[in-house]
Amino acid sequence: MIDRIDLYPTHEHGSFRLRRGRPFPLGVTMMPGKAVNFSVYSANATACTLVLFEPGARTPYAEIPFPEEFRTGDVFAMMVFDLDPEDLEYGFKMDGPWAPHKGQRFDPDIVLLDPYARLVVGRDVWGKEPDAYDPYPMRSRILRDDFDWEDDRPPKVPIEDLVIYEMHVRGFTQHASSNVKHPGTYAGIREKIPYFKELGINCIELMPVTEFDEFEYPRYNPVTGERLLNYWGYSPVAFFAVKAGYAATGYLGMQSDEFKALVKELHANDIEVFLDMVYNHTNEGNENGPTTSFRGLDNATYYMLDQNGYYKNYSGTGNTLNCNHPVVREMIIDSLRYWVSEYHIDGFRFDLASIMGRDQDGTPLKNPPLIEALAFDPLLKHTKLIAEAWDAGGLYQVGTFPSYGRWAEWNGKYRSIMRRWVRGDFGVIGEVAQRLVGSPDLYGERGPTASINFITAHDGFTLRDLFSYNDKHNEANGEGNRDGGNDNDSWNCGVEGETDDPEINDLRVRMMKNAMTLLFVSHGVPMIRMGDEYGHTSLGNNNTYCQDNELSWFNWSLIEHNQEIWHFFRKLIAIRMTYPILRHSDMLTSYQFVGTDCPFISWHGADAWHVDWEGWNRSLGLMLCGREQSTARLNKIYIAMNMHDEPLSMDLPENRFTRRWHLMINTGVRGPGDAMEIGQEHLLTDQAHIHLEPRSIVVLVAK
Repeated sequence: MIDRIDLYPTHEHGSFRLRRGRPFPLGVTMMPGKAVNFSVYSANATACTLVLFEPGARTPYAEIPFPEEFRTGDVFAMMVFDLDPEDLEYGFKMDGPWAPHKGQRFDPDIVLLDPYARLVVGRDVWGKEPDAYDPYPMRSRILRDDFDWEDDRPPKVPIEDLVIYEMHVRGFTQHASSNVKHPGTYAGIREKIPYFKELGINCIELMPVTEFDEFEYPRYNPVTGERLLNYWGYSPVAFFAVKAGYAATGYLGMQSDEFKALVKELHANDIEVFLDMVYNHTNEGNENGPTTSFRGLDNATYYMLDQNGYYKNYSGTGNTLNCNHPVVREMIIDSLRYWVSEYHIDGFRFDLASIMGRDQDGTPLKNPPLIEALAFDPLLKHTKLIAEAWDAGGLYQVGTFPSYGRWAEWNGKYRSIMRRWVRGDFGVIGEVAQRLVGSPDLYGERGPTASINFITAHDGFTLRDLFSYNDKHNEANGEGNRDGGNDNDSWNCGVEGETDDPEINDLRVRMMKNAMTLLFVSHGVPMIRMGDEYGHTSLGNNNTYCQDNELSWFNWSLIEHNQEIWHFFRKLIAIRMTYPILRHSDMLTSYQFVGTDCPFISWHGADAWHVDWEGWNRSLGLMLCGREQSTARLNKIYIAMNMHDEPLSMDLPENRFTRRWHLMINTGVRGPGDAMEIGQEHLLTDQAHIHLEPRSIVVLVAK
């Protein structure tokens, strides 16, 4: 039987044979008959030209105008026959009005990146200085999605069981101490999967891996003269293309396969993969920024503009993506579908997600089309969706982000109040109680799994620096220490920065343990920052977005040096995973009982069953009771917190029958007695009282 092929050329341009293309899908599609379909959107352009390059060539070998009849509505679509997809780079030139006051910024001399490009070249090796004279520095290439996933299946870890590890691809293995074959790459992370397993991590959240330009910021460290790079990558160039500079094989154009191999191996080890997606702005900045793609394709469609054509800046970076324009909305949905279907991604965290809920004029919407569409999209049904529920324009939606029963949120209120509680602030005890049990004041109808709890994240102090610095020290960023947040809720424990004082260092270790104990006994989903588990310091820099050096890199040699805090993390995670009452997916209250005289939640003070909720009080006891679904076995855990500067004795709730209180955690002592292995908890000799050292937390289990 002979395959019938109805695709044949109808037009010619020089030696190129052409045919009217298929408008959808946008981007590049391989067609039968050795044809390549190119499709690009622009509502306001008057003409479009396909530009073809040989790989790496500075000048194109062909420029093929789209005939007018190849335009359907606002989509230019053309098939080109007999192209070798492995041996070309492509872009578009758009002609149209130059009328910035009307939002039109067309320049027919600029070659533009395809917004649907799945492979982008030009930054193939991290930190390699680009050619300043290249007229098309970042280029679209054609990617064949032919990776063999074999029998890969998403782990589908219930969200309440997740322990999220926020990390940077390059920073995780770039340090010489990582001892991996390919430092700073996806391949390097693969070598470290046993580390995640040993620590107890079952979900990694990768800071941006969509293509960006690390050479975006032309600045230098004012002290060392070091070139500063866009290290974090929160400035996307292309939403469909994986970052080539993070791949050991990026110079070969194999970054997609290398990243997929990482995801596949993580899934084989029951570890989910989340991506941090930035749909609130692009690398093109404000009116003075570069024209890379969107601005030259259709500026008025892709960006929010005011009546004079200037960029609205709800992102704090110069421009704001026009997320709820139907075309932009469809592009975002298409890209997420692509990451899930082709890269098997398990979840997404959305940077400054409140922007995604703004109308095209910037007005916050009660029923945002994009956020709703993502919640109900059939391809994303089992994908976790996490919003950073605020933006730089003053819209703060923690607890009120439109959820549609699907969205979780970075709980910024949890971060702030827990930092203040551990620091010893007065007047916070009531809110602390809310945050410990899943923030029912914020997520009463949605349940505790809507709350992604965290003490630290990539932006802000590390855990160690949180208790080593009162103020930020960002001078190395070259911005006069003006960048980064000022509201850190930190405490230096008496000395600013590093010190040899053993008492202060002991206190700092205790404070770190307190913060992490609260995180892992709180209802909700815990997230930790890369390096906090060994006490990484950025020397007080709370905004290391441009620091591609030891301020940011994971130092593997310090795990051995800081074994006490590392083992404390590991044991905390094990405790959380052992006791389902710590991971409850339903919002529990003090009015529910578990079949005995023990309520799900009860609050205690120095006297059992009685709490002083006055603002001066900085001590609190919380008892959690619940039955495991599989065995109906009763779990009972008691958490005693003393944030005062003096020791404290608290009465313990009485256990009935043969149960006795056993010690799991005591942050008031140094290791190894600070945290017990599962099954080796210490029986308390005094079952009626518990002694708490100053600024310490004790966690007990009834056995």
